[in-house]
Amino acid sequence: PLPLPDADSKLFWESCRKHAMALQQCASCKRFRYPPRPLCPHCHSEQAEWKPISGMGRVYVSLIMCRSYGPAWEHEVPYNVSMIELDEGVRMWSNVVGCLPENVKIGDPVAIQYNDATEAVSLPKFRRLG
Repeated sequence: PLPLPDADSKLFWESCRKHAMALQQCASCKRFRYPPRPLCPHCHSEQAEWKPISGMGRVYVSLIMCRSYGPAWEHEVPYNVSMIELDEGVRMWSNVVGCLPENVKIGDPVAIQYNDATEAVSLPKFRRLG
């Protein structure tokens, strides 16, 4: 399954396709927000700008999936699903790739790596640093 961009997320997915992730930054309180949405969850401002981010962060939560919950993941088992806390302060669910799932630890520093699923869709994944 691939994402279906909507009016709020279209620019996010376009930035991922260009391998240069951008997030909404509130024009009022200056906090980043994810997922993209029309209102800031902190100050409720409707004003935001799309800003490029560093792509750096840390593993906040990591799970090992031992069962496939659909045909798209059958060849991946076991795999990790991790919540990444980006340096910009937002958290997103993704995968840490390039290592065994059991080697992903809370607090591991990570950097974004893009998975070009199709010509139109690049998925943000992460790789461990160090």
